[in-house]
Amino acid sequence: MARCRGLPLGDVRLSGGLFAHRFALNRAYVSSLRAENLLQAFLLEAGMGQWILRETRGPAPDAGDDRHWGWESPTCQVRGHFLGHWLSAAAAICVAAGDAELRARADHVVAELARCQAKNGGEWASPIPEKYMDWLAQGTPTWAPHYVHHKTLMGLHDMHVLTGNAQALEVADRFADWFHRWSGQFSQKQMDDMLDVETGGMLEAWADLYGVTGSAKYLDLIERYTRRRLFDPLLEGRDVLTNMHANTTIPEAHGAARCYEVTGDGRWRRAAEAYWRWAVTERGTFCTGGQTSGEIWTPPMAFAARRGDKNQEHCTVYNMIRLADYLFRWTGEAAYADYIERNLYNGILAQQHPGTGMVSYFLPLEAGGRKRWGHPTHDFWCCHGTLVQAHSRYGRLVWFADDEGFVVSQFIPSEATAEWSGATVRLALAQDTRAGGTQALAEPRGGSTHRPSAWTFRVIVTCDRPTEFGLKLRLPGWLSGPASVRVNDETPVAPPPDRGFTVLRRVWSNDTVTLELPKALSVAPIPDEPGTVAFLDGPVVLAGLCDREVALECDPNDPASVLVPDNEREWILWQGGYRTVKQREAIRFRPLFEVVDEPYTLYFPVRSR
Repeated sequence: MARCRGLPLGDVRLSGGLFAHRFALNRAYVSSLRAENLLQAFLLEAGMGQWILRETRGPAPDAGDDRHWGWESPTCQVRGHFLGHWLSAAAAICVAAGDAELRARADHVVAELARCQAKNGGEWASPIPEKYMDWLAQGTPTWAPHYVHHKTLMGLHDMHVLTGNAQALEVADRFADWFHRWSGQFSQKQMDDMLDVETGGMLEAWADLYGVTGSAKYLDLIERYTRRRLFDPLLEGRDVLTNMHANTTIPEAHGAARCYEVTGDGRWRRAAEAYWRWAVTERGTFCTGGQTSGEIWTPPMAFAARRGDKNQEHCTVYNMIRLADYLFRWTGEAAYADYIERNLYNGILAQQHPGTGMVSYFLPLEAGGRKRWGHPTHDFWCCHGTLVQAHSRYGRLVWFADDEGFVVSQFIPSEATAEWSGATVRLALAQDTRAGGTQALAEPRGGSTHRPSAWTFRVIVTCDRPTEFGLKLRLPGWLSGPASVRVNDETPVAPPPDRGFTVLRRVWSNDTVTLELPKALSVAPIPDEPGTVAFLDGPVVLAGLCDREVALECDPNDPASVLVPDNEREWILWQGGYRTVKQREAIRFRPLFEVVDEPYTLYFPVRSR
């Protein structure tokens, strides 16, 4: 069924650099949140908590140290949603970093959920009242109760699968009994009407639990929660996504993908692939890899009029990466890995504050936009939830295995341990040791004294006995020339790509592969306004530090004629900045993921001199 499979998260460790730093920021944030605050809505719903409201005069004090606010406030209809995200993130961090203290806290949270469930009668394990589901059935406007339930079920499932917590599965399974009984009273039309309201990833939750338990009740729930009004027209070749709320539907595509994996029924795979076709292939993307504006899908190949202050909701970026990961594992096609890489740098990293670790709900693409950062305890937007998940699972995106050997999909420095033909294999992906920068840049070759024009990585393969297998290294779509590959410092070769990968097959023992990936400046035009372009350095979008749209005079086919390296070196670090030359006004450019509070512009009208 799957062409390649990701190595278990517990068998991979990040080993320094940009991604390890961002993982550490996220780990610190996840660890900083107290269990009683995470559980506040669940305890209140079960009659076991209390909410202290303060009377104040004058400006409100800095709330949040003793409670969680924003979408976690007791008056918010999606209160409690964040706990499920937190459990998923905590479970991943526990196994990825061996964090015993966080594991103990996560186990405690699961035990408290079990206690709340018992107080609620043995099934209900939600932070919101059951009557919200009655309102949904009656057509009374209600803000996404299924979304809240899905996050809880997801967190419980991940705690069981990743950490082995048996109680988490027990709570989820009893909670599912309530949904099986409740959903059984409705006709298919009534269920379809309710599924038109945001349902989160309920379909994926049922598929996940079926995969763990094999219980027939989950097959019933899968059938009842099938999103026919979305999948059927997509399969018929109709675009129903334009102007549809994006993150309402992406988790439903996840559900189709997971249903295929646990049932083997090809109709589910066709539904997930049809979603991708209409979300990405036929639609195109912004320069960042994102495709949304105001949380909705933009029209196909028509982005010029959709640049604003609410582009690229973080949730959509994370969830489209997840969908691309499903498709990559099924097909092994490098195009999906390229999509993930573009969105990692210009979405996941760009929407996390490099100092505080907080999230920017949106990534403005309007000229002079600014990122708006969340607060650790005041906001708890949906994007707070996908923030903590996104930065906890980098290790799942790097190393894969297929029938021929091992695959490097993303160039994130890390180490992995695996088995092959009875041998223990240790794999390490490292930056060139002569560099100190986050971009894995080697010292320049050939006597150059300036910033390198390639990213250089080393893959170190160590086997406890000589073992033959293949090693596939992705050749990114942004390469500016043939990649160079050397094994044990032998004469470099430029092997022809095979489905977007270079493949090395040999008997491995204690060997080092050096991979040099040449890069250059490039432009990404707006599809429906080709005279307006963004600049990229490899996969990294460059942000012009200016507060308005500025026209540039240059040949868009020669971006190096308008942008030159700026402040390229600091101690041992090669930096990624540029500046304009031969323009009416000078503009400095920085990687988008480094921009914090400055106004920035990504798209520039260009005209020939």
